[in-house]
Amino acid sequence: QVQLVESGGGLVQAGGSLRLSCVASGITFSIHDIDWYRQAPGNQRDFVARAAISGGTTYADSVKGRFTVSRDNDKKSVSLQMNSLKPEDTAVYYCRSSRRVGLNRVYWGKGTLVTVSS
Repeated sequence: QVQLVESGGGLVQAGGSLRLSCVASGITFSIHDIDWYRQAPGNQRDFVARAAISGGTTYADSVKGRFTVSRDNDKKSVSLQMNSLKPEDTAVYYCRSSRRVGLNRVYWGKGTLVTVSS
């Protein structure tokens, strides 16, 4: 059974920091790109960052320079360090895995809520 479990969300003041974590089980972690998405109330789910199997990273323009994504294949986990948080970063943050070797498979976690107060 595949599980992606996010943690680390919470309430923080603008300018503060949070560190989200996504821990995977039931997948061969090293062949999955891991993405972070977020969804604010009433909005679509948007891409935030990617930790690719190559070791490369990609960020949405809105978070470049503030967020850092990193992966640990041994621990089957990906973290998202979020600094200089803004009220517009308020959303539910989701972890997504995409298999990049063999058959394509995509899995989602259930999300963790981040609230940034002004």
